[in-house]
Amino acid sequence: MIYTKKIQDAIKFATKTHEVYQKQTRKGKDIAYITHPLSVGLILALAGVNEDVVIAGILHDTIEDSSSEKKVTPEMLTEKFGKNVADLVLNVTEQNKALSWEERKKEALEHIKTFSHDALLVKSADTISNVSELLDDYARYGEKVFANFNAPKEKLVKNYLGVLRAVLGGWLETPLADDLEGMTKALERIK
Repeated sequence: MIYTKKIQDAIKFATKTHEVYQKQTRKGKDIAYITHPLSVGLILALAGVNEDVVIAGILHDTIEDSSSEKKVTPEMLTEKFGKNVADLVLNVTEQNKALSWEERKKEALEHIKTFSHDALLVKSADTISNVSELLDDYARYGEKVFANFNAPKEKLVKNYLGVLRAVLGGWLETPLADDLEGMTKALERIK
């Protein structure tokens, strides 16, 4: 079976976290946020990874982005989806939202060096989804797209390039290498 009950449950859980409880949208758009974690899961599924990695991709923002009233915890994910999924989600979760944007991104970039191959896959799919959307928006709307972010264009692009290079540096043979390299080249052209 490819579309398992566990994957169905992950989709429902992520949908409740992002859509039902918060009505989250993509930055600067009227597009439901849930499209992002579902895209991440789809990228991972197409890469042929195991079920836990696909599920972690679907759930990757649930801890970081859950509301205080309906807070998602690693323990909750462990209970519902197993320790491996919870650990993967926790690996790609920014740990301290109280830090400045620069400090959070620097900390997250350093943390990539400690990732397992499975965590690198989740981070890769997340980055591919985000950068693809950014590049599409940039092609449609130009420089004004960067007004939707918490950092100026130069810092945002530099951060994404750092993430892409760190992920590739951690695992050159990743099944997502071609996508990561393509994203890197595209970002280099707009910086």
